[in-house]
Amino acid sequence: MKKLVHTPDGVRDIYGEEFKRKVIVEDRVKSIIRTYGYDEIQTPTFEYFDVFSNEIGTTPSKELYKFFDKEGDTLCLRSDFTPSIARCVAKYFDEETSPIRLTYSGNTFINNLSLQGKLKETTQVGCELMNDGSVQADAEMINLVIEVLLSTGLKNFQISLGEMNFFKGLCEAAGINEDDELTLREAISTKNSFAANEMIKSFDCSDAIKEQLLGCVNCIGGIDKIREMKNLVTNERSKFAIERLEKIVDVLKVYGNEGYISFDLGMLSKYNYYTGVIFKAYTYGIGDALVKGGRYDNLLESFGSSKPAIGFVVVIDDLLMALRGQNISIVTNNDITVIEYDDSSYEESIIKAQQLRKEGKAVSLVRK
Repeated sequence: MKKLVHTPDGVRDIYGEEFKRKVIVEDRVKSIIRTYGYDEIQTPTFEYFDVFSNEIGTTPSKELYKFFDKEGDTLCLRSDFTPSIARCVAKYFDEETSPIRLTYSGNTFINNLSLQGKLKETTQVGCELMNDGSVQADAEMINLVIEVLLSTGLKNFQISLGEMNFFKGLCEAAGINEDDELTLREAISTKNSFAANEMIKSFDCSDAIKEQLLGCVNCIGGIDKIREMKNLVTNERSKFAIERLEKIVDVLKVYGNEGYISFDLGMLSKYNYYTGVIFKAYTYGIGDALVKGGRYDNLLESFGSSKPAIGFVVVIDDLLMALRGQNISIVTNNDITVIEYDDSSYEESIIKAQQLRKEGKAVSLVRK
């Protein structure tokens, strides 16, 4: 019987020129993040199931790769870095009062449906800023995303900003229960306007509140668009959310990068732990966001700590796809010196090869 030589569905081998480009792009991303003062951290590839449970508000259980250890505890492969970093910070940095800046890289594993055409194993680089709940922290993270993408050669992209508190405020004003809120959020986040509109019409609330909820579904555009919504809404929580977005843009103007920003008040994440600003980076050539992030001020409480936090993750595989689709070249170093040898010249060839290697050159010894 012939041995299996192919990979399971949703994973792939990466080698040669493609892998060299991947390493270069990862290094560029990490290099920019380091300039902002982020320290590297490594967490386990698998964790206890509770770290990614429904109560935490991370990846749905059906999308986790779960297995058991010899004690019978349920473990799962890492699907999302943020809960792992939150667990780690709660354990080792609980007494820290200054801002905590951490960056990470590695692979995540999500058991997507095969029909979705998504990779089940992806490489991610990201960072988390904890112990800072300010507008300045929000703007720093968003500006960092912009500079990270620019460092890879990408130029045509947009960072779309949303605010969970805007939607939450409207739901509170409408008196929507938690189950209906989750269902409506799913419809809005997947841009299922028909389902969202039908659901909103069925709510027992004023026509004004329904109009505001309907406006949330398609509120996409520039700063003027969200200011229109601020004048329309009447609850303080939603107004505060838009004012927060306005302040973020004011800080980004200081960085000089406000031109990459747009708004989508109907952008709602599947991760339930987000509590404030959320953002995604989009570009041509791929159907999903290549950067995702947001504020999650309550997540650390699940691990016994209490710290405001914000973070983002760059999906390296999607970033490479975008660069390739836009014909942005990543120059790799393929200079390998080949030294041929035979029995009589072997020792001399080794000495020559070692000298070149000390000079930082790549050398292959090949028998004639």
